Amino acid sequence: MSAADFRKLADLFPDETVTHSYVQDIQLPAAGGKNSGGKPSAGTFALITLDNGLDHSKPTTLGPNTLVELGTVLEGLKDRAARGEIVGVGVTGKPYFLVAGADLSAVKSLNNRDHGLWMAQLGHDVYATLANLGVPSFAFINGVALGGGLEIALQSTYRTVSTGAGALALPEAFIGLVPGWGGVYILPRLIGPENAVKVMIENPLSNNRTLTGPQAFGLGMADAMFEPADFVEQSLAWAAGVISGDAAPERPNAVDPSDPAVAGRWAGAIAAGRAFVESKTSNASPAPAKVLDIMEANRTMSQEDSAALECETLAGLMQTDEFRSTVYAFLDLVQKRTKRPAGAPDRKLARPVTKVGVVGAGLMAGQLALLFARQLKVPVVMTDIDQARVDKGVGYVHAEVDKLLAKKRISPDAANRTRALVTGSVSKEAFADADFVIEAVFEELNVKKQVFAEVEAIVSPECILATNTSSLSVTAMAADLVHPERLVGFHFFNPVAVMPLLEIVRAPKTDDAVLATAFELAKGLKKSAVLVKDAAAFVVNRLLLRLMGEVTAAFDEGTPAEVADNALRPMGLPMTPFTLGAMVGLPVAQHVQESLHAAFGDRFTVSQNLQKLIDNGVKSLWAPEKGPDGKPFIPAETLALLSFGTSPSTGGEVLRRTQDALAEEIGLMLDEGVVAGPEDIDLCMILGAGWPMFLGGITPYLDRVGASERVNGKRFLAPGVASAAVAA
Repeated sequence: MSAADFRKLADLFPDETVTHSYVQDIQLPAAGGKNSGGKPSAGTFALITLDNGLDHSKPTTLGPNTLVELGTVLEGLKDRAARGEIVGVGVTGKPYFLVAGADLSAVKSLNNRDHGLWMAQLGHDVYATLANLGVPSFAFINGVALGGGLEIALQSTYRTVSTGAGALALPEAFIGLVPGWGGVYILPRLIGPENAVKVMIENPLSNNRTLTGPQAFGLGMADAMFEPADFVEQSLAWAAGVISGDAAPERPNAVDPSDPAVAGRWAGAIAAGRAFVESKTSNASPAPAKVLDIMEANRTMSQEDSAALECETLAGLMQTDEFRSTVYAFLDLVQKRTKRPAGAPDRKLARPVTKVGVVGAGLMAGQLALLFARQLKVPVVMTDIDQARVDKGVGYVHAEVDKLLAKKRISPDAANRTRALVTGSVSKEAFADADFVIEAVFEELNVKKQVFAEVEAIVSPECILATNTSSLSVTAMAADLVHPERLVGFHFFNPVAVMPLLEIVRAPKTDDAVLATAFELAKGLKKSAVLVKDAAAFVVNRLLLRLMGEVTAAFDEGTPAEVADNALRPMGLPMTPFTLGAMVGLPVAQHVQESLHAAFGDRFTVSQNLQKLIDNGVKSLWAPEKGPDGKPFIPAETLALLSFGTSPSTGGEVLRRTQDALAEEIGLMLDEGVVAGPEDIDLCMILGAGWPMFLGGITPYLDRVGASERVNGKRFLAPGVASAAVAA
């Protein structure tokens, strides 16, 4: 088939932002010299530049119209090659991008399986033309190359990469698909099966990790690497050398899958990949296993047969609710909603922040001070009750800066500037000229109220006060302030440098200028902010504690610990409830649970068994090491502290109980107006609790398993938002 045969598919997308294929003929330099001033040429080289005509904030993508145009251009170049008019073809991209992958907006709208199959076949047909031009093809990876964008490079005969290129990946397992345009066939043969599993499985399922240009080159994904300043010129010169025979790429990681030794490695890589998928997702998403299925099968397949398998698999996955949920979470929420937070006031109301105060010098305070200094590049002063604490807090920040410098994540100049920006004082008078002061002291209401009273007596009337509380009432903290409108909740998640969510809490009297400043600060700190109403534990902690409370209650009722702790594995959560409790700290979890019990009653049960562990200094229910059978176990001395009921549950019963509890709590939160809509709850759980992207967040999952309708009588999201357009 030719690209034109897919015009009917392309016509379904009249609004596609087309990435055009611009062709330029270049006279390659002859061996040993540059081609200029009439010097001999190695021949005419056709260079395709992929460009959507927009700036770097609008990545180039591959939709049906884009692929049809690229395929038509390649067919023309194949004809020219047959006539001897060109000696090679290259593909590169606009600044900072080769291509950022398939157009997910187009892919998610392919509700007809046949249309999905056509999309998969279209990509394969176009890429097959690139791979069979009759002359060598080259990909010059100058920037981002994701999914189908990287597969353009893989389908080329040769590849170069820029040292400045970032975000090279095959992330399909992360978004509920498979590398559908040849990557799953080519990559293990090019860089070895173990490395291919790392790129296609381990990286996507590890927070969608990507490769830099040097990392990709190190794996063998590119044949040559050049600096960004003259990347295309150097790549063209290298291509001339390859065409003339003066340069020959080495591919030390390339393998022949028919080699018996390689067959063993292949099987081992597949087995390791399956174990990794199970550990990360509990096999709750079908896509990662499908990637491995294709790779396992294609070891003995022709590329053409593998392409057919990829197309069928891709077409099927496009119709799954897991894929639709992932696109909803990734595209609609993380990529779009975070840029326009619901309820955020006009940014023009925001005030400048030129100095920040942090009350406290403990671990959380140190993390906050480092973040503000590093991202905002403004002076930050920390205070505490004595000089030893202050010195320890400032010392922590300086030590963290030294670690960043040692890892070459910041320059020596940036390290020196950041250290100089963070100072300490035992007097809150140091906040006199601050524009924003945030407290990070003990989670006790009276302590925080006293802190704010002391700070308000010192700072200017315009200075914004912020609390990092995880569960206490912001309204109560503001009650005795002279200017209660200046107080806002600014709740970070631990570790501060890593977790992207910031819950911004509006109390009844918080004014718009304060709120607008908080949102602008969040943006400056590179955090994704969600506006939440002042309600106990806000969003993330309220839902996590409801979840943990149900599992703990089942355990207290007599459910075996292993059954209770593993009951939620079908949710694909990053860790089990008991592991999460140990990580947060049992006293902290119990304190928040008590706050929620006080606010909401018996929906949040306070476990007496958990209190016994805390009273006896036990930090985790599980022993630090696994038992002889390789499974976690409760030490006898810990078990002796506990008492149980006589109503054990099965794992399925605990799962359903927890699903229904979460559906109930979210329904109540939406009725209370804690957030603008279920989308914000999903965003909070994805960014603040690591809720799996492939579940679409929490509400699509609860809709899919029926809990929303069981408890509330209706779905949280309309059909078509994160599921099929027509409800099943």
